[in-house]
Amino acid sequence: MNNYSPAFHRHKSLKQEKNIMLPFSCYSPKLSLYILATCVILLMLLQIRSLHTVLPTSSSPLPSLSPSASWSLFQQSQNLVLSRTLTAASPVNCTQNPDSMNQKLRDSITFLPLKDLRFSNQPLDGHTWFMSSMYDTREEGEVQYQQFPSEPSKGRFLCLKGRDTHDGSWNYYALAWPEALPTNATLMKGLTFVSYNHYNYDNIWHGLSAVMPFVAWHRKNSCEKPTRWVLYHWGELRFKMGTWLNLLMGATFGQAPYIEEFNDVDDDQPVCFEKAVVMRHNEGGMSRERRMEVYDLIRCKARVYCNVSLDRRDSHERPDIGMTLLMRSGARSFRNETAVIGVFEKECKKVKGCRLMVAYSNNLTFCQQVKQMSLTDILISPHGAQLTNMFLMDRNSSVMEFYPKGWLKLAGVGQYVYHWIASWSGMRHRGEWRDPNGESCPYSDEDHRCMSIYKNGLIGYNETHFAEWARNVLNDVQTKRFEEEGTKNGTASMKTCDCN
Repeated sequence: MNNYSPAFHRHKSLKQEKNIMLPFSCYSPKLSLYILATCVILLMLLQIRSLHTVLPTSSSPLPSLSPSASWSLFQQSQNLVLSRTLTAASPVNCTQNPDSMNQKLRDSITFLPLKDLRFSNQPLDGHTWFMSSMYDTREEGEVQYQQFPSEPSKGRFLCLKGRDTHDGSWNYYALAWPEALPTNATLMKGLTFVSYNHYNYDNIWHGLSAVMPFVAWHRKNSCEKPTRWVLYHWGELRFKMGTWLNLLMGATFGQAPYIEEFNDVDDDQPVCFEKAVVMRHNEGGMSRERRMEVYDLIRCKARVYCNVSLDRRDSHERPDIGMTLLMRSGARSFRNETAVIGVFEKECKKVKGCRLMVAYSNNLTFCQQVKQMSLTDILISPHGAQLTNMFLMDRNSSVMEFYPKGWLKLAGVGQYVYHWIASWSGMRHRGEWRDPNGESCPYSDEDHRCMSIYKNGLIGYNETHFAEWARNVLNDVQTKRFEEEGTKNGTASMKTCDCN
C-alpha cells in the first residue's frame, strides 16, 4: 500500500531546502555567551586590582597580572565582600554593650505570687503552693531545700516583693542575675533563711517543725549561721517566733534570730538576697538517723545555753530514774490531777532511786524546761504542744501520752505527731491511754462536728491501768539502767556539741 503523504513530503523538502540554502555565518549564541563571560571576568580582575594595588603614577607603568595572582586577588575580593556583608547584617555584639544586655535581663524579670491559688485545694501536695514554680534540691536522707544562687538557679539571686500579712498571693518572688537586679531593688548581704510554715510559729510543735530543717542545713554546711530570717505562713509575712522557739534558735545558732520586717522597704520595692536558703517541707526527706543527729545538736546547744550538764553522770541533782508529770491547764488537762499524781507517785516509790516530779509547762521558763527534761527519764503528759519538750531528754527516754474521748476516730493523722517526734529524736513512745468517757455529742460518734466538742475535753483516769502501765515502764527503764552501769556505756554521755 502506498503511504505517500503530500504534506509530509512538502515539509521535509522545505527543511532540506532551508539547510542547503543558508550561507556560512560566524554568529553563534554560545560564542556570544563565552565572549560576554570573558569580558565580565576581565572587568572583575581590573576592579580587584584597583582595590588591592596603588594607582600608578604617570611615571610608573601598570604591572601585568599573572593568572595565579589574578585568582588570588579574586579569592581575597570574595572574602572582603563576604566580611563586609556579614558585618552589615550582624546585630550589635552584646559584649560591646553590657549595659544594654543587663537592661534586657532586668526587663525580663517576672514576679510570681508566693501563694499559687491554683493549688489552694492541695497546698502541701507535690512541691506545694508556696513558690510553686520552683523545685527542691533532694539528696538521699537529707532535708529538702532550695538555695540561691546555685547551679539549679543558674547563678541567680532570689528576690522578694510585698509585705502583705493577710494574703500571700499579694507577695511575690522572682530570680534575677546579680548584674541585672530589678529596678530599685535592695540587695541584702549575708545568709537569709526563708521559712514557710503551713501553721504558725507560736505553737512550739509547729514552729519547731518549720525551723528544724534549717538546723539540718546549718549542720551539713560547715555550721554557717544566718544573718536574718524571713518567715511566711501561707505566703503571708510573719514578724515573730514564739518565745520558746526564739530562745531555742538563739541557743542553737549562738545568736538571737533576727526576723526581717522590711521596715525600710516600700511595699512594691523588690528585695534581693546575696545568699538564701528556702525550706517548705519541714523534715520531709530526712532519714531517721539524720533527724536524730539534728535533735542531738539542738538538745546539746540548749543545755549549754542554759548551763545544764551535758552528761547525766556529772549532775548531782539527777535521780537514778526521773519521772515527770508535765501537766496542762485548761484544755486536755486531767479532770482529777490529785488522783493521777497519786497513782504514779505510788508506783515510783516502789522503785529504788525513782523520783516523781510534777511541773506545769506554762509556769516554766525556757531554761527551766530544758533543765526539767534533762532530769527526766519518763515523761507523762496529755496530748499537746508541751510534749514537744521530749527531745530535750536524753536519748532512749520514755514517753506516756493521754487523750480525751473521741480523738481516735476524729482527730486524723495529726494526733500521732508525738509518736513521730519520739522516733525522730531517739525517744521511746510507750503508748497512749484514751479516755472512753467524756462529754456527749448530739451527733453520731463518727460525725466530724463532734471533734469541736472532743478536741479540748478533759481527761479522766483509770487507776488500775495507770498503775500497771507505770510499773511496766519503770521496770524496763530500771533494767536498762543496770545494763548501762554494767557496761559503763550510758546513753546520755555528751561532752561537746557539734558546730562549736
